[in-house]
Amino acid sequence: MTNEHLHPKVSEFREFINRHPKLRKEIRKTGRTWQELYEKWILLGEDDDFWEDYKEESLNEESKDDNKAELFAQLLKYAEKMDIDKVQKQVHQLSGTIGTIQELLDQYQGTKKGPRSNENSFNWFRD
Repeated sequence: MTNEHLHPKVSEFREFINRHPKLRKEIRKTGRTWQELYEKWILLGEDDDFWEDYKEESLNEESKDDNKAELFAQLLKYAEKMDIDKVQKQVHQLSGTIGTIQELLDQYQGTKKGPRSNENSFNWFRD
């Protein structure tokens, strides 16, 4: 059903809901009905204090979107300035360091538990 076929008040309520996305979250979270919110909207009106919490969320989401756009722009700026060769060398060095640490840990655990025996490995293949 399109907005053209809806009662004008229902269309206004849909626009109100679209301007306040937190109302949708509230419905999903609490299990309240759209009918209940519609009746409150009709009785209280759009400007009642009851809706303040939902209006703030709308403003916060706009600022969050702006912050995300700014963060993305900054990341792109940093990516443009980045020297890929240097990054690749650092990743290679880090990988070598991690490998060395793993070897040291294996050696330490080996001396702690005693020498490992490979005799019992894959015993399930023997008849």
